[in-house]
Amino acid sequence: MNHHPEETSPQLSEEQAQELMRSLLHKEGTWVDWGKTCQQLQKAGYNSQTLFEKTGFQASQQNLIIVAAQVYESLVNTEVSEDLLSYYRGPKSDVLYELRILNQTQRAIVAQLAKDKTLDAIETKEVAKTFQTFSLMPQLPPGFTLHPGDAMAYQAWKQAKQKKDLQARTRLIAKGLKYAFSNTAREAIEKLLSDFTVTPERSAPLMPLYRVQNQEEISRIVPLAGTLPLSKNEVLGVKKLDIVSPFNSVTHHNTGSVVPLPSWQAVLTAVDPVAILCQSDRLPQSLTGKPEEVLVLIDRSQTNWDDQSYFLVEEAEELTFKWFAEQPSTPLLGKVIIVLRPKKIFDENNLLEPWQMDD
Repeated sequence: MNHHPEETSPQLSEEQAQELMRSLLHKEGTWVDWGKTCQQLQKAGYNSQTLFEKTGFQASQQNLIIVAAQVYESLVNTEVSEDLLSYYRGPKSDVLYELRILNQTQRAIVAQLAKDKTLDAIETKEVAKTFQTFSLMPQLPPGFTLHPGDAMAYQAWKQAKQKKDLQARTRLIAKGLKYAFSNTAREAIEKLLSDFTVTPERSAPLMPLYRVQNQEEISRIVPLAGTLPLSKNEVLGVKKLDIVSPFNSVTHHNTGSVVPLPSWQAVLTAVDPVAILCQSDRLPQSLTGKPEEVLVLIDRSQTNWDDQSYFLVEEAEELTFKWFAEQPSTPLLGKVIIVLRPKKIFDENNLLEPWQMDD
């Protein structure tokens, strides 16, 4: 079966594409080369399913090595040592993939730490997320420096102070000492060996989660920015809808879509609402059940931080939802008003069958 790209790049002929797919099939070069080749073929119009059939690289593998190769190139541009680059060609594509959320400078520092500590992908993911959050703090905690090792040490120090259980506390102290980069961070953690004061844990608030139950609840129309991933301009550029009384008629200035939402008080009181679609596993708090598409309503007029709310922010040129225990340094783009699950249908097959009643 012959596969042709939907939009073949003028820089890539059919013969060149076949040669690239042959090199992937035989795994020529390093995984970095594979990632670059997959990206080149995808940009030329060959979809991931075609590449899988021709090369054996599954779609998830293609995505991983494409992103990891981009991270690798950013390390090259940061002029890290050849020793570090050689380590990640080792192969360590799954580790580099976890650094995608960081900027170029942060990637180089975390990549070096992951090598020094021989971290796997799961550990590196934790370091990357912790360092990203730590770097957004308006003021660094006393004794801790802006380094991923100190970021992990601070998280362990903070969690250890909240534990009454001595065993759990000891494990966290050991973790903090493993990662501590500065002497002052190490000293702060070592003090916990003799100071058993417990600081109450501060938990994040519950997500404002609802589920639509009745179709007649639908009443307010709001603009839909799209589905994550989105850029900041794609959300902030959506024009506000003009709602005119007494029938709540809407004047639509946008080229995109709108979505109807229930007439709950939280929805009606939003001054400048915009809806965003995303998978539930991209939310900062995991939801019960299988991942499903949810709708997140934000109010762009509410950009003042409070510790009882979640906010839309931009990280590494990509939008995400976050809760902050303290005033963040990053700009807040809007407050999360509700997170809406779709109406639950217990048996979808019943909708396709004619209505029947027993005599």
